[in-house]
Amino acid sequence: MTTANAERAARTRKRLLLAAAEIFDEAGYEGAAVTRIVERAGLTLGALYFHFGSKQGVAEALMNAQATTIEPHLDSTGLQRLVDITLVWAHRMQHDPILRAGVRLAVEQGSHGMNDATSFEDWRKLMRELLETARSDGELEERVDTDRTARFVVAACTGMQVYSQLATGRSDLMERVCDMWTLLLPSIAPAAVRTNISVDPQAVPAS
Repeated sequence: MTTANAERAARTRKRLLLAAAEIFDEAGYEGAAVTRIVERAGLTLGALYFHFGSKQGVAEALMNAQATTIEPHLDSTGLQRLVDITLVWAHRMQHDPILRAGVRLAVEQGSHGMNDATSFEDWRKLMRELLETARSDGELEERVDTDRTARFVVAACTGMQVYSQLATGRSDLMERVCDMWTLLLPSIAPAAVRTNISVDPQAVPAS
């Protein structure tokens, strides 16, 4: 494939993902007809099937694209990067249809015949890696199990966004994430480290 064709294919795929995200976010998996997706994208069914194979293929791509909508916005490392990921996630859940659709599809997938924990496991592995970096940098208490902590953060964020969506339309999701870190940091990080960890919603990259 030539560079021009590859760029055109990438643009087409991106248009399909965004259109699909908007439809899935609005209607859920069952209500998202592929004809609505391609109509929203201004493309053809052939384009969708070429890039994703099926509606389920689009859904899987969205579920597995969550981290890529967040990580490019960060330049921190270790424990601060882990905190920042959750803060950017909470912020972008209110503004980014690709992230919202990916989260909704991942949480609701059992209702439409899917059973794929990949997106959750990807988050766990990423968070465990950041916690391991934090350990190497002396930012964690010795007793901390990085894998258990990563699983807890993934599960806590999943539950928080569901609760927040039902209670406030996610308007208080950032506050709930900050509360999580206020409670969790004292149990995993020494006091001298905690003074340097910022849990500040105002510092979240807005782009």
